[in-house]
Amino acid sequence: MKIKVNGEPKDFASSMNINSLLKANNVAQPEMVSVQLNGEFIERENFETTKVKEDDEVDFLYFMGGG
Repeated sequence: MKIKVNGEPKDFASSMNINSLLKANNVAQPEMVSVQLNGEFIERENFETTKVKEDDEVDFLYFMGGG
């Protein structure tokens, strides 16, 4: 399965859900990341049930506070 993760092409052996994709990409602090799938934000409670498919584009976004 070919997808783009943060703009970079990646290959995975099979389809997976958002939680599995976070683990496969060794995302630090997954509880702090927001996920966009094909430009749409995915609610955290849907990470387990949302499947990533061939040619999808996924972005992991960290929102930092500061001023």
